[in-house]
Amino acid sequence: MPIVELGDVEKQSFPNGATYQTLVGDDTGSTPVRVGVQISPPGYSTGTHSHPYMEIVSVLEGEGEAWMDGQEGSIAIRPGTTLVLPPNVRHGFRVTGSVSLKTYGVHASPDRIVDRDDTVC
Repeated sequence: MPIVELGDVEKQSFPNGATYQTLVGDDTGSTPVRVGVQISPPGYSTGTHSHPYMEIVSVLEGEGEAWMDGQEGSIAIRPGTTLVLPPNVRHGFRVTGSVSLKTYGVHASPDRIVDRDDTVC
């Protein structure tokens, strides 16, 4: 079984200053899941989007707010919060604190697929 050290994983740049490090998975889809750590700077927003599979996101550091279809309004997220997002449910989060938000996410798919929405939240 391989052991992955976060400090050894290259950071991928996302728009608006966020970074993503893939811990499990690759571009060839060699694993049944994709796991990574995202660091989002103050003010960052994912925008509203969905995935055709379940996504699980746990907050490790920082503060923000999240939203998803079927949930009234947004909810505060902080270390210890885990979001369980069903397939094809529109959702998103934004950083509300003065420090970066660090999240650990599991995509129940070998490929990371993001279906963007034109809604800006």
